[in-house]
Amino acid sequence: MTAAVVRVRLRLPSQTLKEKRTIVKGVVERLRHRFNASVIESDDLDSAGYATIAAVCLSNESRHADEQAQAIAAAIEEWRLDAEVLSVETELVAL
Repeated sequence: MTAAVVRVRLRLPSQTLKEKRTIVKGVVERLRHRFNASVIESDDLDSAGYATIAAVCLSNESRHADEQAQAIAAAIEEWRLDAEVLSVETELVAL
């Protein structure tokens, strides 16, 4: 079994944590529903201008897990978010 982990760091146009929460919540819910993955805001919790979102998906085949991770990363970059994608990291972990 393989776990694919995707971490995306975003620069947000928000000035307050409440504005940030609105943007991040939308991205997290969209990813959960579209890819059936576990998604959280994993870092930059107290920063109104930045967010780090992590998504994890499991598969019996490493190739499928990698494809899912790449699809998640591509979806975030393609969506017309009011956010700038600063970095995207993917990692495969054999379990």
